[in-house]
Amino acid sequence: MTDSLRAIAVLGGGSFGTAIANIAAESGIKTYLWMRSDETVEQIKKTRVNAKYLPDLILHENLIPTSKLAEAIENSELVFFAIPSKSFRSVVESAKEFMRDQHFVISTTKGIEPGTLNLMSDILRKELPRCDYGVMGGPNLAKEIAKHELTATVIASESSELRQSVQKALGCAYFRVYASADVYGVELGGALKNIYAIMAGVAAAKCLGENTIAMLLTRSLAEMGRFAETQGANPMTFLGLSGVGDLIATCSSPLSRNYRVGYAFGSGKSLDEAVEELGEVAEGVN
Repeated sequence: MTDSLRAIAVLGGGSFGTAIANIAAESGIKTYLWMRSDETVEQIKKTRVNAKYLPDLILHENLIPTSKLAEAIENSELVFFAIPSKSFRSVVESAKEFMRDQHFVISTTKGIEPGTLNLMSDILRKELPRCDYGVMGGPNLAKEIAKHELTATVIASESSELRQSVQKALGCAYFRVYASADVYGVELGGALKNIYAIMAGVAAAKCLGENTIAMLLTRSLAEMGRFAETQGANPMTFLGLSGVGDLIATCSSPLSRNYRVGYAFGSGKSLDEAVEELGEVAEGVN
């Protein structure tokens, strides 16, 4: 299935970026994993481990760590942006000069840009108008993906060719990739559930009952669907993996960064202390 894909690039060496880069590498695709730090690149080359984010995952030999954007992008056909929302635009702007019309660009970021309230697809569409774009979303906890636990995701794009290319690049025995044309629905599901995950963490820290948790999650899903519909999304999308699926995973797992921030906050820490203790980006905080 991957014969037509020469190489892909994943920009962002966090937990999810590393996890999906390794999926593609395991499938026989040359995969460039771009990160800013030369030191981290050298460490991964020597140890084949991203020690900060996925210390238990041995990275496949087809995964090529690099700190050079040109090397990653110019040799690839698919470019995944796994960048926190606050830095997303700056990385897209830096990558722009290396992009060709035939590049497919995909956001895996589940957030909203601070200040502008733009979604990541808005940024891709405006900054890279000649490239087809898409977004990914679903119940995708990176540490479980790294363990090859059964997982499914959704790739949303108006381009059927892009959707098929992502399915070819990432689809495997333990990672199922479904397709959708509802870009805003998939993207808003991923962004909004982070807010509810913080609330769920607070509720868990306060030892509230299952009735309360069920009520909060159900009303969250209803609110998410109503809000997204006003933005042009299909409300039925929220009954799928990128809606209720992502909501359940993120609001119930200690592997969820937003849940952990909420739990720490609900346990008496200040928000700043909770974020500092996490040591990673929790998109729901903004």
